[in-house]
Amino acid sequence: MGVNLGNLCGRSPGLLAFMVCCVSCVQATGQTARSARTVVISGVPDGLLHNDVMTDILTIHFQMSKNNGGDVENVMYPTDKRGVAYVTFEDQKVVESVLKKDEHRLEDKRFSRYYLLKVTRYSENVFSSVTCVLNMSMFKEQFILEDLIQEMKKSTDLRFGPLQSNGHISVQGSFPDIKLLRDFLFLKAKSISEKDKREKGTSHQTPRKRQQQHGLATDMSNFAHGAEKQVVVLDTDMYRYMKSFFPRIFVVNDDTVIFDITDGDVTTLYIENAGSRSGGGRALQVKEKIEKWSIKLHKILHKERIDFKQHTRDEQQRYRRVCESVKPHYPHVLIIFYDTHIDVIGNPSEVFEFTKKVSNKIQSLFHSR
Repeated sequence: MGVNLGNLCGRSPGLLAFMVCCVSCVQATGQTARSARTVVISGVPDGLLHNDVMTDILTIHFQMSKNNGGDVENVMYPTDKRGVAYVTFEDQKVVESVLKKDEHRLEDKRFSRYYLLKVTRYSENVFSSVTCVLNMSMFKEQFILEDLIQEMKKSTDLRFGPLQSNGHISVQGSFPDIKLLRDFLFLKAKSISEKDKREKGTSHQTPRKRQQQHGLATDMSNFAHGAEKQVVVLDTDMYRYMKSFFPRIFVVNDDTVIFDITDGDVTTLYIENAGSRSGGGRALQVKEKIEKWSIKLHKILHKERIDFKQHTRDEQQRYRRVCESVKPHYPHVLIIFYDTHIDVIGNPSEVFEFTKKVSNKIQSLFHSR
């Protein structure tokens, strides 16, 4: 899904082009073998027992042959995501085995009931990072792109793919690192616009080139006063969740204005002081509040995708009706409908239970046809 990151940098249309998708935690070099032996466990009952006891219960569950388990090397619990654990096996074959089991019920005499667990590969969808394709072609007349990319690599912890002949390059990393990259490129673009201003009227450039750079300077002009306007970059689904369940985050005084631009999986918020410049600090306060909540929710929320792109329109409508019928039982789960899929966002255990019920109902409807 394409995203124009010109919106992130003063809405300069040629500055960046983004393709963003929620992907898994990025695996560090040298940890491939370990990550291949690790599964993500969602739906762990949070707060019922001491963490050490819950770790032991998970270890026993995934060692049992009836659960297709095997020797467990390590269980990481708790994690920075509520209700989520990481289980690493000694043998990678056990990963494939536990994934084949239709249902994992976590049971213990200390529980009042059993809990359904969702077991996925270590690379399952979470909100932890994005993959992007940057269009660097607008910089090629001002910089040597290879040198600029080397400078970008030194300025961030992102991972870069090879530079393509059309000026595109793929980048992978966390949203905070993407924001740092945005700021870095904004400064570069701003330096171009300032140089253009100094040379205006005296440059011997071709009219087309002057027009291109003048357009950039015009687009950047409103963004240049950092005290008056602040920018926050959010995952679009995260933004929708925040607006649905925490609308007070976006409540501001009359002298502050927030407007958003959604482009695919990225939403850019512009926070602007509508009054005198002396109130510019309010925009910064609003920005910091939104970012604080965004970071907090990134740690506790989970997203599952129900993909129906192989189904007919009637079947897609059936998915929608089933989701809407299950939704009242999960008031804190957000459902977002798209043409090809449905995104379900919320607490990991609730998201798993919701998608499980939807799947069961859909299967029941299909079998009854």
